[in-house]
Amino acid sequence: MTTFKVPRVRYRKSAELAAELGRYQHIALIVRKAADLAHAPFADILQKRLKAQGVTVKPGAVFLTEAPDEHGTTLAVGFADDAMDTFAYLELARKLSRFRPGVTRIALLAPGLKGSAQKEALRALVRCLYAQAPLPSRQTVRTVNLPAAADVYGPGEDDHALRAAAYGNHLARALSVLPENELGPADYVKHVKKLAAENGWRFRFLDERRLAALGAGAFLAVTRTRAAGAGIVHLRYTPRKALRPPVALVGKGICYDTGGVNLKPARHMYGMHEDMMGSAVALGTLHALAQSHAPFRIDCYLAIAENAIGPLSYRPNEVVRAVDGTTIEVVHTDAEGRMVLADTLALATRERPGLIIDYATLTGACVYALGTRMTGVFTNRPELTLRLIEAGRASGERVWPFPLAEDYEADLKSDIADIKQCTLEGEADHILAALFLKRFIAHDPTWIHLDLSAGRHKGGLGAIPTDTTGFGVDFTLALLADPAFAW
Repeated sequence: MTTFKVPRVRYRKSAELAAELGRYQHIALIVRKAADLAHAPFADILQKRLKAQGVTVKPGAVFLTEAPDEHGTTLAVGFADDAMDTFAYLELARKLSRFRPGVTRIALLAPGLKGSAQKEALRALVRCLYAQAPLPSRQTVRTVNLPAAADVYGPGEDDHALRAAAYGNHLARALSVLPENELGPADYVKHVKKLAAENGWRFRFLDERRLAALGAGAFLAVTRTRAAGAGIVHLRYTPRKALRPPVALVGKGICYDTGGVNLKPARHMYGMHEDMMGSAVALGTLHALAQSHAPFRIDCYLAIAENAIGPLSYRPNEVVRAVDGTTIEVVHTDAEGRMVLADTLALATRERPGLIIDYATLTGACVYALGTRMTGVFTNRPELTLRLIEAGRASGERVWPFPLAEDYEADLKSDIADIKQCTLEGEADHILAALFLKRFIAHDPTWIHLDLSAGRHKGGLGAIPTDTTGFGVDFTLALLADPAFAW
């Protein structure tokens, strides 16, 4: 694991900037138009160089130059407009947050912007700064260019909330990038148990023996070959006073996915140590909510296992029985995520949460449908569709809804069991996977399923500079903070 090491941030009045200029080695600015640079430090130099270099000023454009001072201070200017949303601001701010070696102190400002536009721009710059916290690495020689302090010139922000969200995302990414020989199921459970003790959460672990006693045959089918340390972790955060119904967060935690008997080819197996990202996102979301003192109980379930291959591997045409009694015909062993989630969701709903959200790197079909810039979202409450899209816009973690139409269920009809695990054709598999999971949602809570197609995006996404994005933490925080969202 790694510590969440980020710069110290102070919010200051714009009038103080002139006296502090000599202390900065990097100044990042977001402006609407070139004329706004009249309010910026080194205004004359910036305007002259923009004109001399023939820079086209347009939304999303970035201009980099150096100030004529003893530090050779980097001046990073980004251009915005009225139509830019949170995601666009974050993409712009990320381009402005690349620091050269030796930078110890930076300034962030949005000269010429007022009101909500200024707040949006500055928040984006701070979020991108926090996202620079280094992830675990085993490189022998490694350089981390991260300033020690940042001064933000503009209206103050709830920095505690920003840091809690950033730490939650960082935790999700830090766990996801660890190689499987360092974060196998037993290691993962050990890490989570330590985190629970540090934060005062209740920790319970359902190992194979307990799961067998409960009849969790879907989960145990996946773990038959290599089950060392596999099981379901149940964490609980309890507020001093609960003002809203309980929330359950559920995550797929496959520490490595070979595909099982239906073995993946090399191109698709590489990177499968990140198939536990859904559980890491659930854990990071729990951490962020707990640090923000959420006024509702949170139960977090991590389905931790490995999909290995060996003499005892589960096989196509087997029929297994889930914890709720549902019989499942196995069709493809690389659809293991929905197997472990089936039992985990069924157990989670026994606690009668008002809302249940699950996170999983579940299907390639969702990646084919959306690419890796957005994540697919499903819900059993169609009236929430626009609110889910809006939470994606507000957070900069964009989602797009897919249907749960009943006629699709015909494709999961089995001649020998209650339901098929999937189909061999793979058509609309993201929809079929969601319909399969919906089968295990008892007592009709509000249910939201995130198929994390944006869990990995080359070059980073939004505020995140790494390929591994930790997508889902900020989306969930935005959704739960929406006063119009009830569960």
